[in-house]
Amino acid sequence: MVKVALVTGAGQGIGLKIAERLLKDGFAVSLVDYNLETAQKAAETLSSDGSKAIAIKADVSKRDDVFSAVNETVDRFGDLHVIVNNAGLGPTTPIDTITEDQFRKVYGVNVGGVLWGIQAAYEAWKKLGHGGKIINGASQAGVVGNPNLALYSGTKFAVRGVTQVAARDLAEKGITVNAYAPGIVKTPMMMDIAHNVGKNAGKDDEWGMQQFAKDIALKRLSEPEDVAAVVSFLSGKDSDYITGQTIIVDGGMQFH
Repeated sequence: MVKVALVTGAGQGIGLKIAERLLKDGFAVSLVDYNLETAQKAAETLSSDGSKAIAIKADVSKRDDVFSAVNETVDRFGDLHVIVNNAGLGPTTPIDTITEDQFRKVYGVNVGGVLWGIQAAYEAWKKLGHGGKIINGASQAGVVGNPNLALYSGTKFAVRGVTQVAARDLAEKGITVNAYAPGIVKTPMMMDIAHNVGKNAGKDDEWGMQQFAKDIALKRLSEPEDVAAVVSFLSGKDSDYITGQTIIVDGGMQFH
C-alpha cells in the first residue's frame, strides 16, 4: 500500500526538496502551494503522469483552503499518513517598522497554516480510522531570537509551542507531532538576503553568505536536502517513539 504525504509550500526551496525526498521514500505526495504554476511544474518533474505527485493551490492562512487541500489529497490518493506544514514567510522586520498588515500576514501563514494543517489532518484521520504524523516547520530563529526578525522569530517560537501542545493532545489518537528547525539554508530567499548584505558592504554574494556561515560549527550553510533528510526520518517508522520535539538542523548554531 502506498503511503501518502502532503507538503505545504512545496513549489520551491525546502518544501520542494522535502517532497522530492518523500517521493524517493515511497510516498505519493501532494504539493500544496500558493503559487499553483510553480507547484504544477514541480509535480510534473516528480511524476510526469501524476500518479505519484499532484499540485494543489492553497493559501495556508485560510482554514478552508487547508481543509480543501487535505480532502483533495485523500480523494486523489485514497489515504493520508503524513502532513508537513512547511509553508512560511520570513520578512526582515526591524521592531519599529512592523505594521498591523504585516503582523496579520506573517502570523496567518506561519502559525495559522500550522494550526489549520493540524486540524485538517486530524479530521481526515478520524474519518480514515487511523493516526499519522504531523511535522511542522519551525526555525533556528524559533529557538533563539534573531535580530530584526521579531515577526518571523515570534511565529517560529509559536510553532514550537503549538507542536508541544498538539503532541500531548493527540498522542492517544495514534498521532505524533514534531517540528524541524532549519538554520541558514541555501534557498532563493536566502540568496537574496546574502546578495543585499554583500552589496551593502561593497563585496560579492559569496562574502555575504560567509557572514552567515561563520557562526555555524560545521562552517557551511545548509543545503535544502539536509532539512529534507530530517523530515524523512520524522515521516518514517524510526521516529515512531518521538513526539513533541523540535529537531534543530542548523549545522551547530544552537545547542540544546
